[in-house]
Amino acid sequence: MSERAPKSVSILGSTGSVGANTVELIESHNSAAPGTYRVVALAANENVASLAGQARRLLPSFVAIGNPQKYAELKSALAGTGVEVAAGPDAVVEAARQDAEWIMASIMGAAGLKPTLAAVERGRTVALANKECLVSAGRLFMSEVRRCGATLLPVDSEHNAVFQVFTPRHAASIERVVLTASGGPFRTWTREQMRGVTPAQACKHPNYSMGAKISVDSATLMNKGLELIEAHHLFGTPPEKLGVVVHPQQAVHCLVTYADGSVLAQLASPDMRTPIAYALGYPDRIKAPTRRLDLTELGQLTFEAPDLERFPCLKLAQDAMAAGQGATTVLNAANEIAVAAFLAGNMGFDGISRVVDQTLQHFSASTTEPESLEAVMALDSQARQHAKRALKS
Repeated sequence: MSERAPKSVSILGSTGSVGANTVELIESHNSAAPGTYRVVALAANENVASLAGQARRLLPSFVAIGNPQKYAELKSALAGTGVEVAAGPDAVVEAARQDAEWIMASIMGAAGLKPTLAAVERGRTVALANKECLVSAGRLFMSEVRRCGATLLPVDSEHNAVFQVFTPRHAASIERVVLTASGGPFRTWTREQMRGVTPAQACKHPNYSMGAKISVDSATLMNKGLELIEAHHLFGTPPEKLGVVVHPQQAVHCLVTYADGSVLAQLASPDMRTPIAYALGYPDRIKAPTRRLDLTELGQLTFEAPDLERFPCLKLAQDAMAAGQGATTVLNAANEIAVAAFLAGNMGFDGISRVVDQTLQHFSASTTEPESLEAVMALDSQARQHAKRALKS
């Protein structure tokens, strides 16, 4: 790769776990082969210190901070570098529109929808690490990907795994796509035990170091439900052909069953740098400094069905997926509100599923398929307001 011109990249959400790992891989490859990658733009929401450090090392043309109140601090931190600094949600969208060949879209939550769509509109390669784009607006989002001729590369470990073993020309012969789940930190806990769960306990994922919101989603298994919805849109797989199996070792990331009985799986040590490296180097494979999987050391691989009574969020997500785009928009919005309330100490762990369920039930009779991004955002806003009211009840 070093023999060609540098590959130009932008990173949206550069200070989060996925973004930081992307920066690490880029710096590692540039250290081994200077000029392999050229960073065009960086964007983050709040973390000025981390963003400024990345910008000083990588010297992108443009840096955006989502919180406009952080502008002066970031501007001062990058004084003398020649890097253009901007702030606010529109600035993050502008970062996505910079002229890069490859864009990492890893801004968490529905806030990532507009900048990720802006990246898609450029018709370049978008590495997608924001599942909410597809949960909130999957049909519209994928339609825009096709219209703009963009290349979409999934970065979530399970979807990246499916991407590697899913043969589009054989899509009609695929019987089932199964995503694996670690089961989270409460896999063996009773419902009574889980009522007293603290945010610190919920954020302690058994295999990955992740942000607070996604860690809680993993603990409730909502994250796996969101991933099913994402897979439905990414691969065009109908809901009835999608499933989840709990696999605590997290060595197997997906299982794709074909009509002849073959089951193709992708295996790797649980490390987000593996799918990030696959997306960064695509269509080639590049080196990643990850621990290599040794099955003899691991000893055994175990699998079990998810318990939908102890983890009702997964069932709520499956039902919303079957109901359609409007329901999944409501699901995502309500879950973001509920998880934020739990993390703030305003609600118990078991209240997350209750708030999401109440919000879905409120909209079940009136929700229609959103036909535009504006309609998606309006429904998202309405669902958030109702979820906040549900918190008080």
